[in-house]
Amino acid sequence: MNKLRIETFTLGPLATNAYLISNPREKKGIIIDPGMQPQILIEHIKELQIEAILLTHAHLDHIGGVDEIRKLKKCPVYLHKLESKWLTDAELNGSTRWPELGPPFSTAPAEYTLEEGQTLRFLDNEFKVFHTPGHSPGSVSFLYGEDIFSGDVLFQHSMGRTDLPGGNSEQLYESIYEKLFVLEDTVKVHPGHGPSTTIGHEREHNPYL
Repeated sequence: MNKLRIETFTLGPLATNAYLISNPREKKGIIIDPGMQPQILIEHIKELQIEAILLTHAHLDHIGGVDEIRKLKKCPVYLHKLESKWLTDAELNGSTRWPELGPPFSTAPAEYTLEEGQTLRFLDNEFKVFHTPGHSPGSVSFLYGEDIFSGDVLFQHSMGRTDLPGGNSEQLYESIYEKLFVLEDTVKVHPGHGPSTTIGHEREHNPYL
């Protein structure tokens, strides 16, 4: 497995983490969750071929840059099948709910759907898909080596909210305990908001768990 570079870009009014995973030598990369106001990310990928956009889920703050980057880089989007309609529906993706963040928006559907246990191959590396619902029905986490991208499921000293449409507290706890906390302590967690952490640290110190 070739070691890839992981870079974080904190985007938009809700400070959403977008991740660029790249092989600088080959000038190729993938993006996880291109959020709102993605200009700094777009500037950074000018010279890169983007193989795919992976979405942990389809809430507005995680998908704001999808349309612009997909058109610019002509790359496919991957999203869990339970949220397959969310990109096309401003009501479902939540962009009608917070007008103070900007106008409602929608885009074309994802080219590919994700499901539990799937293994994707990008940049000559494997990315395993875990279906981790609770924050939203189609929330997923992506495991690459000893790095997991958890979206809004698990944060440093916190966990995802479940009061939005499709949220479910019981599912969220189940996702964390049965999918994430079974991983090695050393696995680094890259969340949708806030700083990175580790599975071991959250297992021991997360006050919500």
